[in-house]
Amino acid sequence: MDVNRAEANTEPKNQNRLSSYLYWWTNDEELSMPKKFTASKQQLKPDPTYNSKLVSKFVNCLMWDGKKRTAQCVFSQAMDVVSKKIKDVEPLEVFETAVNNAKPLIEVRSKRVGGANYQVPMQVNSKRQQTLAFRWILQSVRSKKGKSAAESLSAELINAYNKEGGAMTVRENVHRMAEANKAFAHFAW
Repeated sequence: MDVNRAEANTEPKNQNRLSSYLYWWTNDEELSMPKKFTASKQQLKPDPTYNSKLVSKFVNCLMWDGKKRTAQCVFSQAMDVVSKKIKDVEPLEVFETAVNNAKPLIEVRSKRVGGANYQVPMQVNSKRQQTLAFRWILQSVRSKKGKSAAESLSAELINAYNKEGGAMTVRENVHRMAEANKAFAHFAW
């Protein structure tokens, strides 16, 4: 043991520091590189009122300036209005159906081929479908002026449930654009 200590002390101080630094970078257990995206799906907890992760994600998208409690109050007030207007269906079911109705199946993406840009129709994966549906519903809610956020959110959810409203119009426009550019589908690779 004394021999090892003697050998360790004979190394220059900088070399010892460098080896410990390199060990830190090469040891897989100690190294945790930053991820490109946050692991929000694993960290996301279900909503306390409805016990749904979909509601929790929607509330997070609805939230502005980190005011989560305000966003939760707006959502719960909107669900109360939905339950009063549609009595035969649960409000959570209306919300889930509205989001599913607003999800796009296909969208166009710009692809550069041979010096020209083409609008190529492509299928949308499920995570992006949900993101786009949330975005379009909230965009439609925020564009309505003169009503409270809860009233306009409940109106938009009821409209999306009935396959009407601003979010459904945007979805139909995206589908129409994809249908018009169907000739360029062979560029999707």
